[in-house]
Amino acid sequence: MNDPKVSIIMRSFNEAWALGDTLKALTQQDYRNWELIVIDSGSSDGSEKIIRAFQPAHFIQIQPHEYNPSKVMNHGMRLASTPFGIFLNADATPQGNAWLRPMVNALQAPKTAAVFGRQIPRPDCQAVFACDYERCFGPQRESAQWDHFFSMVSSGLRKDVWSQRGFREDLQYAEDDEYTRWCKAQGYTIEYCPDSIAMHSHNYTLEQVYKRSYGDARAFAQAGSINKNHLKAFKTQWLGWASDIRHDLRYCVAQKRVQEFPFAARVRWRQRKGKLDGFRSVALNRSSNKPKASQ
Repeated sequence: MNDPKVSIIMRSFNEAWALGDTLKALTQQDYRNWELIVIDSGSSDGSEKIIRAFQPAHFIQIQPHEYNPSKVMNHGMRLASTPFGIFLNADATPQGNAWLRPMVNALQAPKTAAVFGRQIPRPDCQAVFACDYERCFGPQRESAQWDHFFSMVSSGLRKDVWSQRGFREDLQYAEDDEYTRWCKAQGYTIEYCPDSIAMHSHNYTLEQVYKRSYGDARAFAQAGSINKNHLKAFKTQWLGWASDIRHDLRYCVAQKRVQEFPFAARVRWRQRKGKLDGFRSVALNRSSNKPKASQ
């Protein structure tokens, strides 16, 4: 066996509906030299039984209220006995037997700090969210032209780079974005592996959409990844919303799913509202904490 051993680090929480298929897909990989580390956040749906039957190298259980993504991922990297940590969410099911190898191969380069694979939506994915997967991971992905993009769902890290500085544990959102931006600032590269494919998607409610967008924006602001234009409603909310629904309309027409467009417009409005509120909450907090000039 010439393939270097790698550590697959899996986060799980009440995903028994997908867990069996995800674990089975790991056993079918043509890259077989790996260990499995699972950190479960207090699942109550039978996930524990499925995981224990698989006999991972490490199985850590925490309570739901203890979950912090950065702490969990840092813990997984500390447990890893190999030079590479490959992250896979429990509900992200590898497609085919070549999910693992492309990411491990890309991580062989000493200056490649992190890699991420392609994600495709599940068949029941609503159009508004499927459009995002097309923009982020599709054959003509727009994310290649963005300032920065990364997804931890199906990804990999070099442990020697991570050991210099792990994920920021004061962030509850966008911790993967912040970490990989730091890697790039240190001169490392982030690679996309389109041949490594996992099926993964969520259909969020309007409230969930707002909460996630708000949390991401707060994290970006805390990490210093915003400017004064982000605080302007016209630019962040109105123009951003108009741009988003233009993409959604084009996607819905192409996929013959026009009936889903009204919901997409509502989702985008809540996302943009959450983003603006998240940015402004940090700016307001900083302003209120500034020392007042002496009289």
